[in-house]
Amino acid sequence: MASFLASAFLLVLHTYAGVSLNSMDLTSSEHVVSSPPPGTSRRCPHSIIIGVRKGGTRALLEMLDIHPEVAAAATEVHFFDWDENYSKGLEWYRELMPYSYPYQITVEKTPGYFTSALAPERICAMNSSIKLLLILRDPAERVISDYTQVYFNRLENHKPVQAIENLLVRNGALNVRYKAIQRSLYDIHMRNWLRHFPLEQIHIVDGDLLIHDPLPELQKVERFLNLPPRIVSSNFYFNQTKGFYCIRSDGRERCLHESKGRPHPVVNSTVLQQLRSYLQEHNRTFFRLVKRTFNWQ
Repeated sequence: MASFLASAFLLVLHTYAGVSLNSMDLTSSEHVVSSPPPGTSRRCPHSIIIGVRKGGTRALLEMLDIHPEVAAAATEVHFFDWDENYSKGLEWYRELMPYSYPYQITVEKTPGYFTSALAPERICAMNSSIKLLLILRDPAERVISDYTQVYFNRLENHKPVQAIENLLVRNGALNVRYKAIQRSLYDIHMRNWLRHFPLEQIHIVDGDLLIHDPLPELQKVERFLNLPPRIVSSNFYFNQTKGFYCIRSDGRERCLHESKGRPHPVVNSTVLQQLRSYLQEHNRTFFRLVKRTFNWQ
């Protein structure tokens, strides 16, 4: 845990010091562009990345944004999962979308949608034929990544932090009410979506594969969205320092923000086994629901 704390403080310093190229571009463009490009308009999304939190949604959106026929929303809107935003109405939502040309599709991503009880019905009410993208990873690893994000956020805000074992276990038993675990019960959330959308409208991206070999997963997304194949292997390069793939497009190279790819704490093996055992039945149920399997431990 000591080495994890040391890494944590170093990464916090880097996060304060660094600004991602992508966010810099978005900020500068907001100041430079005073009027929309001719022939463009703001439109409600044709596709939404609905989750899952800490599953790779940002990586998927930025990689998909390479495609010339994709216009990606810059920020998470939280329209369908936050009542205070949903009450502002569809026009408010549409005004937060990027300007796009008629030949482009607009894509928004908010990972909180997948675990929201209300988001499926609300999205269906907007567009019952919309194409949904869901990116998932090993649910146990997702729990640890979820903890890691909260851990760093609390450090940055000078709030007390706890070891992950103290959150995963209560009174000697797995704390199944821990929110990070609840978010990894994919079968429960998927059932809610399948009440409103057929499985054919929900494309599941394997987040573990996307990290290790982005192109095949993105080619599947292109086909699902009926996009012409434009994303190629030269759009990606492996950054040895960061330990993951970065993006190359329009003559520029960029990596995900410093907050991505943070080191995970080493979890007590007994506690980790408790977590994996608890998730096993949920995983099997999920596999039956989506009619495919994933290489999760």
